Amino acid sequence: MAQTVFCRKYQQELEALPFPPLPGAKGREIQQSVSKRAWEEWQALQTRLINEKHLNMLDPQAREYLMAQMEKFFDNRETDQAEGYVPPSQ
Repeated sequence: MAQTVFCRKYQQELEALPFPPLPGAKGREIQQSVSKRAWEEWQALQTRLINEKHLNMLDPQAREYLMAQMEKFFDNRETDQAEGYVPPSQ
């Protein structure tokens, strides 16, 4: 059986990430408070933001921007969206 974590985004017990998604303390914090489902959704949004905004991941400001967007996403606050993106109908 997969491990679970109380997900800060969905406020319920969901499947946990199998390993920290980032190095260091931040990665461990995410593994302990963010579900696999929320992380996968964040990765999709992150990819759209990088592509739409032509972010250079070698630029420290671009990485700071994405980390701020990630925190907003996991805290259920409004995040930037890729212009013109229409989510698939559920």
